[in-house]
Amino acid sequence: MKNEMHLQFSALSQNESFARVTVAAFITQLDPTLDEITEIKTVVSEAVTNSIIHGYENDPNGIVYISCMIEDSIVHLTIRDEGIGITNIDEARQPLYTTKPELERSGMGFTIMENFMDEVEIETHTTKGTTLRLTKHLSKSKALCN
Repeated sequence: MKNEMHLQFSALSQNESFARVTVAAFITQLDPTLDEITEIKTVVSEAVTNSIIHGYENDPNGIVYISCMIEDSIVHLTIRDEGIGITNIDEARQPLYTTKPELERSGMGFTIMENFMDEVEIETHTTKGTTLRLTKHLSKSKALCN
């Protein structure tokens, strides 16, 4: 069975926790483990924060879009912005790399996403934004128990 939800919100840092909790609440129908929920919430947090800080450079007029689809025991997340895009994806994926050291950014966003998710796909276009497609196979779910 497939189920999906779509969410959009202003690119404001206070909306990051809203996004994280909303996605977590949606996936609870799969009965994920506590670790799986924590990992997905962390990934959503990292992706949304990247959109706000790097994609829109804290422009509150930006919009962050999230789609979440669950299918059997698989979670598919798409997090998208229409910001400035990523100039060099390979560089951005390097641990500790940040374009905002003055904001004390750790540069671990993509590394965390890649460690917590089974698949991470990044599509970016300068001045047109970035789309992250993230997939996680849950180890335990109601779909597997039925």
